Amino acid sequence: MAPAELENQGVEVVRPRFPTPQGQSLEAWFEAYDHAAASLLPAPTILVGHSQGAAMALRLVERAAAPFNGLFLAAGFIGALGLPDYDAINASFFAKPFAWAGIRERKGSACRCWAGDDDPYVPLLRSKEMADHLHAPLEVISGGGHLNSETGFNTFPQIRDAILAARGSIAGRSSS
Repeated sequence: MAPAELENQGVEVVRPRFPTPQGQSLEAWFEAYDHAAASLLPAPTILVGHSQGAAMALRLVERAAAPFNGLFLAAGFIGALGLPDYDAINASFFAKPFAWAGIRERKGSACRCWAGDDDPYVPLLRSKEMADHLHAPLEVISGGGHLNSETGFNTFPQIRDAILAARGSIAGRSSS
């Protein structure tokens, strides 16, 4: 997904600069998110997370006092993947269980997940597990790999379209 495409449609896009891999931790990522989001005015907010960013998005929803308007996750997973290079730096995100009932209450009405059927890092069953906990649909993309530039996903039209559809739905509710 190219943020410029959304910005051209009037959507404000905030992309925190999360420290990774050096200094990567849940607390460091919360700090980066809080800093990036500090100047935002209250507005309908949709969270988007890819890979480890999906766990971050879940933690943001979990700690939120008010619901978000949507949650879109690609190549997401919960827990260690058996990849020593990544499991150690991801450990703080999974140190405690997710509070799924609260996450489902505050994730917003627009919630979808995507996964590649051949992801070399995140087994499809792990993305399905996350989607099942969210009670959200999982769209499996044939040949999608990790849904990143490594596998040709320099843009992700499915997420762009989902954000624009959710934005339209939010606008429709506020004008009725």
